[in-house]
Amino acid sequence: MAFTELLDALGGVGRFQLVYTTLLLLPCSLLACHNFLQNFTATVPHHHCQGPANHTAAANDSVAWLRAAVPLDRLGTPEPCRRFVEPQWALLSPNTSIQGAATEGCKDGWVYDRSAFPSTITTEVRGGRGGGGGLPKAEAGAALSPLQWDLVCEARALRDVAQSIYMAGVLVGAAVFGSLADRLGRKAPLVWSYLQLAVSGAATSYFGSFSAYCVFRFLTGMTFSGIILNSLSLVVEWMPTRGRTVAGVLLGYSFTLGQLILAGVAYLIRPWRWLQFAVSVPFLIFFLYSWWLPESPRWLLLHGKPQLAVKSLRKVAAMNGRKEEGERLTKEVVNFYIQNESASVRTSTSVLDLFRTPAIRKVTCCLTVVWFSNSLAYYGLAMDLQKFGLSVYLVQVLFGVIDIPAMLVATTTMIYVGRRATVASFLILAGLMVIANMFVPEGMQTLRTAQAALGKGCLASSFICIYLFTGELYPTEIRQMGMGFASVNARFGGLAAPLVTTLGEFNTILPPVGFGATSILAGLAVCFLAETRNAPLVETIESMERRVKEGLSKKEAEEKTEEISLQQLGASPLKETI
Repeated sequence: MAFTELLDALGGVGRFQLVYTTLLLLPCSLLACHNFLQNFTATVPHHHCQGPANHTAAANDSVAWLRAAVPLDRLGTPEPCRRFVEPQWALLSPNTSIQGAATEGCKDGWVYDRSAFPSTITTEVRGGRGGGGGLPKAEAGAALSPLQWDLVCEARALRDVAQSIYMAGVLVGAAVFGSLADRLGRKAPLVWSYLQLAVSGAATSYFGSFSAYCVFRFLTGMTFSGIILNSLSLVVEWMPTRGRTVAGVLLGYSFTLGQLILAGVAYLIRPWRWLQFAVSVPFLIFFLYSWWLPESPRWLLLHGKPQLAVKSLRKVAAMNGRKEEGERLTKEVVNFYIQNESASVRTSTSVLDLFRTPAIRKVTCCLTVVWFSNSLAYYGLAMDLQKFGLSVYLVQVLFGVIDIPAMLVATTTMIYVGRRATVASFLILAGLMVIANMFVPEGMQTLRTAQAALGKGCLASSFICIYLFTGELYPTEIRQMGMGFASVNARFGGLAAPLVTTLGEFNTILPPVGFGATSILAGLAVCFLAETRNAPLVETIESMERRVKEGLSKKEAEEKTEEISLQQLGASPLKETI
């Protein structure tokens, strides 16, 4: 609590905190654009087989040739993946049908409907033939692939593989940038992440190879963890206690804002290369102004750099209108903080601490299921908007807007009902929504979309709740380790989501059953966790085990909370020093 009191003495939630939080959350909103970018860059337009090489382009586009060369599917539209071996000209006669005519795959490529999407990664082919608005250098063949893209028919699963590769980058980035943040501070990995995203995002739009696309998407995914984790740490560590809840909620809403921004930008910029470029370049601006952002004072103090911490704190005090208090800040105050902070830091921790004792092991196992399942179902719903049969722009807006009331309801119920009931209810409700959607006829697209949007809103809300719930369940000495382990499980869920979607190629009911069942399973797992509403935070593993064994009553918890509150009302040595 000592450092929080110091921040309060230097202006609390002042001008610096407001500006600092805004500058950190703005990149987070655009980061959401990259998470859901393939909803637009990987859309699959209507397509059919292209004619043999000895047929002219005019013949390929003619209605007569299309009717004679391409069979119709059960809906009466041209079959996207098959063509007749020989044109069936008899089909041009009215009321004529042919049974048993030999068909073959699209050996000469496909013809795409480019009315809505001039180009996507699914329509990219050798020599930039998929062009339709790509970057000029890629169009000219500066770095074109020797392999065709055409991510349709037999190759349609590669779209989901590309998204899984992006999510694998998010997983690797969580480990890499999380470790670097502990060694180098929060600012350095954050600044590098901005630069890496700008460069890798722009490179994704330039190179014409699918393998290069996957590599640069992987590098882009790595920066997601570097930006989110370090931005959240910096916001929390510069924010007094009374502002942290609001800051955490704003982080959730910034992600929602990013989904709405993506829908607008994608509507205005249809070619996928320019869209990819447009959502990547702003991170160069973030990279430039991020040099102004001060490092976390907590990290500086814990790593023996009190002079830099004092220098940053004095600038913050001046910006908050507390210049005199800042100038009075001395090394003695910093040393006092170091002693108190170091006393609560465990010298060594490992991931095994999450499984050594019964109570912690139970929490870890339950949270592993919850985080993995929540992420799996969330990205499974939010990553494939075309299946709803409506405008992908409209669905993206709806999926973003639904998060606003859902998170408000979740925040209210967390405060007045409890964490466990809120998280479990939202997860089970989301799972039921997803499964119920299977029984809605395909013709009722509006109902199907609305039901899916409600399910996605429930999953987004449970995500926000589980962040807080997890932090309250783990004791202080392993809280950061527990949060990191939970985050890794969420990344595995996001990585698996596109792969589960590909199961729809074998049976259409498998993806919704998988997403819905795991969400319900996660809701049931939450029921085995302890309620933390109005309960004091546990400091050590031993005290948590003792609490479980002794069965700490609600009355005792309230008495401890009241005692802590009374202690906080007492005089602060830091304030007296200042």
